[in-house]
Amino acid sequence: MATIKEIKEQLEDIQQLNDPLFAELEKDDRSGVIQAIAKRKREIQKCLDEDERLEGMLAYEKECYARGTELIAGVDEVGRGPLAGPVVAAAVILPKGSKIPGLNDSKKIPKSKHKEIYEAVLKEAIAIGIGVKDNQVIDQVNIYEATKLAMMEAIGQLDPQPQHLLIDAMKLDLSIPQTSIIKGDANSLSIAAASIVAKVTRDQMMEDLAQLYPGYDFAQNAGYGTAKHLAGLHKLGVTPIHRCSFEPVKSMCED
Repeated sequence: MATIKEIKEQLEDIQQLNDPLFAELEKDDRSGVIQAIAKRKREIQKCLDEDERLEGMLAYEKECYARGTELIAGVDEVGRGPLAGPVVAAAVILPKGSKIPGLNDSKKIPKSKHKEIYEAVLKEAIAIGIGVKDNQVIDQVNIYEATKLAMMEAIGQLDPQPQHLLIDAMKLDLSIPQTSIIKGDANSLSIAAASIVAKVTRDQMMEDLAQLYPGYDFAQNAGYGTAKHLAGLHKLGVTPIHRCSFEPVKSMCED
C-alpha cells in the first residue's frame, strides 16, 4: 500500500476533477488520504474558478480578436484624487489570450500581492508604457486633462504601437481605435494590467518622495488626504509636490 506521502505526490499531478485516479484513491479510507484528496479537489476547483474569472475579463479583448486585432493596449491611471504627487498612467499590451492568475483591478488585489502580480505583468507583456504628469501640470491644465496627457504619453511609448485601445472610462484624442469602458480595470484584463503597473509605479514614486518630504506619511498614504497627511500639512505647510488646485491645499497656497 502506498504511503500517504506517496499519495500526496500522486495528487499533485492531477489537474482535472474528473480524473479517474481520484476514484481509485478514494477506495483508501485512511483519514490522511481522505483529507489530502479533499484538499487537492479544493485546489483544482480554485484554479478552475480563477480561470473562469480571467476568461470573463477577456470579453472586450475577444471582440477585438474576432475582428483580427491582436495588439490591444489596456490603459489606466492612478493618482487622480491625491493632494500631492503626480498622476501616473500605464499602457500595457498583453499577448493574445494571456491570463495572469490573480490579475484584477489593483484596488481589489491585496497590497502584499501588488509587486508579485506587477512582476508577472512585466514578464508577460509584449510592451509597456508609462506616462507621468506632475502636480505643476495638474495645476496648469486640471487633473482630467493631465490624466489624458499621461495616458497619451504612456501609449506613445509602446513598441509595437497598439491596433486598439481599451481605456478605463476615458476617450483620447488619438487616431488609434479605442473603447472606453466604465470600471474598465475590473472588466478588462488589459486594463487591469495597466492598473497594477500604474499603481506600483506611483506607490514607489511616493515612497521615494516621502524621503524628500518627511512628516506627511507619503509612503503610506500615497499623497491622499489622510489624517496624518493633513496634520503634516498644517504643521509643516505646503511642499513643492502638493497640488495647489486641490483643497485644502489651494487655500494654503493662496495664504
